[in-house]
Amino acid sequence: MGSRFLYFPSELLSRAELTAACLDGDLVGLGEGFVPADTIETAALRAASLRPLVGDRMAATHRSAAWVHGFIDEVPVRHDLQRISAHRLHEPVDRRFVYRDPRIPDEDLIRLGGVPVTTPARTVADLARGTDETAHSFLSQCAQRAPQAVRDAVVWLEARRRVPRRLAALALLEELVRTM
Repeated sequence: MGSRFLYFPSELLSRAELTAACLDGDLVGLGEGFVPADTIETAALRAASLRPLVGDRMAATHRSAAWVHGFIDEVPVRHDLQRISAHRLHEPVDRRFVYRDPRIPDEDLIRLGGVPVTTPARTVADLARGTDETAHSFLSQCAQRAPQAVRDAVVWLEARRRVPRRLAALALLEELVRTM
């Protein structure tokens, strides 16, 4: 389920034709696709724009999910994808994304624009659990734009005992909640 206002390179319109429409001011790039320049950008539209990359067996996570949810403005240069299928994937290799193999449980996923994306709480928790300082810098934007997601991420982490970097993430998020 995508949008009728979202265009991807295909047999009907090549990437060159879509790019030319961008130069003319008719379209703008969004994720892996193109939309009319006057389209209102929603979370569902941002998620649908990642459909060719995500497919049916992966979900948008970390920075990509934060972008989809509107927690950050900048589209990640390399998207973060993680397996949702029960069967392990042969490590997909593509310079457009970073792949993580641990399976994401269904309760940590929502579908936006027909594309699986981690919930806001899981997204913030994943950013806090990471060791990437850039991802940590996004947390202040998350706190400003979605303070409830930050609180929910604390609850999400408290409910799980076997999550890597859980204690460090809890300390980081609890400090962030105190300063909100």
